[in-house]
Amino acid sequence: MNNLVPALSAAEVGAVSTLGLAYAGDGVYELLVRTWLITHHHTASLDLHRACVSVVNAPAQARAYETIAPLLSDEELAIYKRGRNAKVNQVPPHATTAEYHTATGLEALFGWLYLTGQEQRISDLFEIIMEEQHPVP
Repeated sequence: MNNLVPALSAAEVGAVSTLGLAYAGDGVYELLVRTWLITHHHTASLDLHRACVSVVNAPAQARAYETIAPLLSDEELAIYKRGRNAKVNQVPPHATTAEYHTATGLEALFGWLYLTGQEQRISDLFEIIMEEQHPVP
């Protein structure tokens, strides 16, 4: 198996819990943001960390979802809704419950896309998010 882009079968991905998809998607999304920051800003590591945290948090991810929501296929929307509706144990103090659930849905979507090997779709959606919310001067 290629761990960089695993491309699991539908049955294998179907066996992953919703929060498992979100867990994978959280890592994918953070790596995308870190890579984007390095390739667009070339800043010091402390600045990179602060910039990353400002993008990889529930309120920012909820806004990111709103940016791509009209572009999602029915299957992608179903995965997002599965993640959004997952039972979470704790909501961080800097986010509303709605933001946290929306962010979890976005993470589940990115996790599902990653595990199914849809790297181009991940790239396309992420680029739209970043162009809309963090335009490069």
